[in-house]
Amino acid sequence: MNENIVRALSGIIYIILLLTATLYSPISFEILFGIFLIVAIAEFCRLIKLTTAIPFSMAVIGFLFFAYTINNNIINNLLLNAAALFVSIPLLIGLFKNGAPIQRDKSSKLVLIAGYIIIPFLLLIKLPFINGKYNPYIIIGIFILIWTNDTFAYLVGKTLGKHKLYERISPKKTIEGFVGGLVFAIIASYIISQYYVFLSPLAWVGTAILLVLFGSIGDLVESKFKRNAGVKDSGTIMPGHGGILDRLDSIIFAIPFLFLYYQIINYVS
Repeated sequence: MNENIVRALSGIIYIILLLTATLYSPISFEILFGIFLIVAIAEFCRLIKLTTAIPFSMAVIGFLFFAYTINNNIINNLLLNAAALFVSIPLLIGLFKNGAPIQRDKSSKLVLIAGYIIIPFLLLIKLPFINGKYNPYIIIGIFILIWTNDTFAYLVGKTLGKHKLYERISPKKTIEGFVGGLVFAIIASYIISQYYVFLSPLAWVGTAILLVLFGSIGDLVESKFKRNAGVKDSGTIMPGHGGILDRLDSIIFAIPFLFLYYQIINYVS
């Protein structure tokens, strides 16, 4: 079968699965992203050469205590946010340094997988419950913005791109593509705000900016991990697209910043 057809079919199945599980019920949403979490851990453990037994145990415990029960106590949420940012910020700084983005000892790798993979997934699962009642449309809106950015960053970069964004890590990304993705994501955020009115237009625009900015950084961070591991994709679960991490690297890096942003909005309002 033609590679482009395989890629298109794989992407369509992924989108249908994500939308259906998210809209059907909170339980189906939690189950799907719980599965995504387990697959992402397996893929990332292969990248950093870490056995999966302890990370899987950490994920199950975290899921049962912080995701499945959806305890939205503000202190718990802030602590989870702080733990994720404790890992995310050094990874951001590490983009501008040569060499591997992590230490080689096991304890450092476990801290990394907790802050870079497990906690962001838990925050993502908690996000539609942030106001106490399940709201699938906040997840749908976020993914529409991510997909809009990815699509137009590619199209604008391919047609107009001349200046490399960060050639050492990701040679194909351009500044023009980044700006194009940002502009169209902001436009999409305003359109979304006319239908999903639980957030103001300004809050949706802020969501788009955070997703594009930190999502682009997240894509570069994962590219650096893959480059150091000597692989093109994080996995093979999605033919033509790679692994779950390849599809969700943007959002899992951005989600701690976005979750904190929504907590601030809720507190102020």
